[in-house]
Amino acid sequence: MIVWLNGAFGAGKTATARELVDFMPGSTFYDPELVGNGLRMMLPRKRLEQVSDYQDLPSWRRLVVDTGAALIAEVGGPLVVAMTVLRQEYRDEIFGHFAARRIPVRHVLLHTDETILRERIAGREEIPGDPEANESVRQWCLAHLAPYRAALPWLTADAHVVDTTGITPRQTAQHIADAVREGAGSCDIVQTPEPTAETLAAGVLLFDEEDRVLLVDPTYKPGWEFPGGVVEPGEPPMCAGVREVTEELGVRLDEPLRLLVADWERPQPPGYGGLRLLFDGGKLSSAAAREVLLPGSELRGWRFVTESEAAALLPPVRLSRLRWALRAREQGRPLYLEAGVPTG
Repeated sequence: MIVWLNGAFGAGKTATARELVDFMPGSTFYDPELVGNGLRMMLPRKRLEQVSDYQDLPSWRRLVVDTGAALIAEVGGPLVVAMTVLRQEYRDEIFGHFAARRIPVRHVLLHTDETILRERIAGREEIPGDPEANESVRQWCLAHLAPYRAALPWLTADAHVVDTTGITPRQTAQHIADAVREGAGSCDIVQTPEPTAETLAAGVLLFDEEDRVLLVDPTYKPGWEFPGGVVEPGEPPMCAGVREVTEELGVRLDEPLRLLVADWERPQPPGYGGLRLLFDGGKLSSAAAREVLLPGSELRGWRFVTESEAAALLPPVRLSRLRWALRAREQGRPLYLEAGVPTG
């Protein structure tokens, strides 16, 4: 198990985490910042200059999970993590990969009144004897107060919230230990095993009366997606698409699906790639749309979007697939793609 302490810079996450280890026998303190420091030393300067924060590096998010899993295998007990994560898509990616490894995460938000936060930040001294470096750290913390405020709606909905205003790190740790024992902060993310070879996946495009396409927002990975999933061994791909729509949306499709796109996805380590199929599931009536019921452990939301609106929600590879699928639907014929490019 992982107990992930989130919150603004200055909320007392690290001090609380070190105290929490005392209240959770057999637990180990795990600091993902060390992963970031390692990447700063190993990655070329040109790559580091392309991001403003090491959390923006896919390698950091992946290594946080790999290192955490390795530590659990080594020490056996729970890990206590102190790390601010304010971007929901990064939370999805990290926690989703832990879930895929059957490692449960308890998400705890340490919330502190902003006036107190500013006082703590003003007195923060990371590097004794280096006023310039300490001022740089303080400015970094202050610059992240606005993003923290913006992230509060999803953080408070996702995590067990502990108000640390006026209590010590040890008191905070005692509260967290008691709450975790009672199941607080549990993240009900679908435990989708990571593939070990190329996979075949079937997605389904559903349209409303304005010809907008339905997208879903998974809890276990970043970016929006089409309804669908991996085809089970021995399962016909069209049947897999129908099954996934029923499981994910509670919608039954009685008519045969029409193939729009077959896209070969290039292996991108650590991913294996494979064949991705997109089917036309037809129009979803207003009455049927009102009956959509999402599995909370897998999807947090859904919406109909135009092609231009999809560009802000879908990762590039899925956006390209969608655009070609829409062209195939207009032309009335399926398209074969390799790495998102039509061929043949």
